[in-house]
Amino acid sequence: MLNGLINQQDSLERQNEKLQKIVETLMKRVEQDTGSSGVAYAQFQRAVLLEEEVRARTRDLGRALDLLNESNAKLAIANQETEAARADLANAIETVQEGFALFNADEKLVMCNSRFGMHMGDIKPDLKPGLTFGDYVHRVSRSRYLSLPRGETAEQWEQRRLDRHKDTSVIFNVRLTGRRWIQVSEHRTPSGGTVILQTDVTDIVRLERQERERLIDDQARLIRATLEHLKQGVCIFDSFGRLVGWNHRVSELLSLGVRRFQLGSKFSTICDFFRSSYTFSAGVTPDGIVDWAENKTERAPLSFEMQRGLDMTLAVFMQEMPDRGFVISFTDITAERAAIRAMTEAKETLEHRVFERTLELEDALSEAERANASKSRFVAAASHDLLQPLSAAKLYVASLEHDITEPEPHSLLTKAASALQSVENILGALLDISKLDSGLAHTHISTVDLGTMVRQLGDELGPLGAAKGLDFRIVHTEAKVSSDATYLRRILQNLLSNAIRYTTTGKVLIGVRHQQNSVRVEVWDTGPGIPEEEQFRIFGEFQRINATASATDGMGLGLAIVERACALLQHPLELKSRVGVGTLFSVELPRAHPQPIQAHQAVFRHHSQPGDVSNMVVLLIENDDELRNAMAITMEQWSVDVLTCAGGSEAMDLLDEIDITPDAIVADYQLDDGEDGLTAIRQLRAAHGKIPACVISANRSTDLVMACEAVGIPLLYKPLDPPMLREFLQRSSAPPKPIVIGTTRRNVAE
Repeated sequence: MLNGLINQQDSLERQNEKLQKIVETLMKRVEQDTGSSGVAYAQFQRAVLLEEEVRARTRDLGRALDLLNESNAKLAIANQETEAARADLANAIETVQEGFALFNADEKLVMCNSRFGMHMGDIKPDLKPGLTFGDYVHRVSRSRYLSLPRGETAEQWEQRRLDRHKDTSVIFNVRLTGRRWIQVSEHRTPSGGTVILQTDVTDIVRLERQERERLIDDQARLIRATLEHLKQGVCIFDSFGRLVGWNHRVSELLSLGVRRFQLGSKFSTICDFFRSSYTFSAGVTPDGIVDWAENKTERAPLSFEMQRGLDMTLAVFMQEMPDRGFVISFTDITAERAAIRAMTEAKETLEHRVFERTLELEDALSEAERANASKSRFVAAASHDLLQPLSAAKLYVASLEHDITEPEPHSLLTKAASALQSVENILGALLDISKLDSGLAHTHISTVDLGTMVRQLGDELGPLGAAKGLDFRIVHTEAKVSSDATYLRRILQNLLSNAIRYTTTGKVLIGVRHQQNSVRVEVWDTGPGIPEEEQFRIFGEFQRINATASATDGMGLGLAIVERACALLQHPLELKSRVGVGTLFSVELPRAHPQPIQAHQAVFRHHSQPGDVSNMVVLLIENDDELRNAMAITMEQWSVDVLTCAGGSEAMDLLDEIDITPDAIVADYQLDDGEDGLTAIRQLRAAHGKIPACVISANRSTDLVMACEAVGIPLLYKPLDPPMLREFLQRSSAPPKPIVIGTTRRNVAE
């Protein structure tokens, strides 16, 4: 019931006041109506209950008031502390020498000190809490104390300032009127607010400007001193064409009085002097120069020459400076132009002399070419004419080996054969070195089976090593290299021969080391070694370390040939040697792609099994009577029937006359009357079928090797070795062929 009379939303004081009035009212009614039966007493009871409830509410109100008083006391203390802290903060900010302002995360001014905005009195009253950052920048941009940069409006300055505000930290200087400067430092707080510091840097800027002006003055004096030390005359004009700097050299070069060079003189006035005193290079006029100087757009550098008679020539260079001014330099090139004229005259004279000398050199070159051609012919003639009788002598000696059985004559015959072999070796070396030095050597680069070549050299030179009691070793290899087979064989042969010749005890070894794109052929020996000071000399002609060696051991040309052949083929050659230990020669060869190509077969090598050559019919074509006779005697001792001819035509006539097809053809390459052995063999094969044939020659050119390879004909070099010739016949031997006489066939053996 009471809840209906009292609004629970009222405060405790209001509720107590209402209850008090209700009690008083009820008491009055009780006193006025005490005669009513039971009603008055009931009302009294309700009054008592109301009074108890009033007392309870009063007690609650008292406790609430106590708590409220206590809270108000604490709040008062906190407010006092807050105000004290705010006062301390304000005092601290106020003590800062710079202007200070704090904007919250909503871009509103929270607080600032009295120095903030002190340089802009017209906006100082507006700097109050609640001012937005945008309004602050707007007022600053319109302040009459702000000195805007040249060419910039207040709106542009305002936008640029707001753009900088986007950075978390920025520092910049602002120029004010009255030549004052403030530095603005703006930083973002962790809560997203902004702190701005304003520092008066006027004194600092003034000091910097004074220092800059002092430096400029120093630089001006330095520039002045530099200008005075230049050999060129220099004039400097500002953007209005007024003279602002020059050196004394310019007045000397232009022969102008000092009065004409005064600060502020116009360029057009100075240029008027040029009109009457100087002539200009083609395409340049005084008016054009003035137009260039007065041009308001960007000017390209201008260069020209001015000449005063024949006494003075000046090179002029005009260039624009960054401030739209320009600088002119004058360089005295009179001496250079005189030198050019002198050089032109000298050049004409020299060209005439060069022309005459060229004619002389052409004559000398023609003479040298003729001499070189003569040398080539001499080398060819020496190859043929010197080795021709040597071949005959070797064959004669070989033919006597079976006839002479007595020890003493046989020993003399062996010595004669050895001497002839030495002569052959010496002549071969001389011809090789002559060809390499004369530039007549030609190479034929192909894929060479290095393993086969090394085995062949072992077969040939191994017996020489065994005769000296040496351990001659060959390391097998299947390497394929790219080289000229003839020269490569000569290189390895000379290195092995040298190793065997100079090694008295121990061993000689030839092997191959594989590298990424090449192989290195190494020849080792346990000879006496080569002193370091002699290692360069041994590659010269006629150089031998063992000076007591006989001529039969060579003339010291082997290593000279090796070095020149390696240089010709571009195969690196290396030498390592220790005295008393031994020597290593190595040649690096480029690796070739594996191909089923055999070793160089142009020169016939004896490596087949012996066969029967008796009763063979061999056609011998040789234009030298002595050699033809010696070869015939040698082959007849092997029971070979030899048909001898001096040329290809004679051979054709002979075979047609006797109607016989020979078992083999041995033809000299160089025949009389312009004939050659290859042509003769081709003609004979065309008439009588593919008869086994070989060519003999002293010509060691690559062209001949390639020509023989092309038709598959072995090439035997002169002087001929009888075993090599016999091996060719053994390989060519076949079952006896019938001889056709008319319509009747009979066997050659018959």
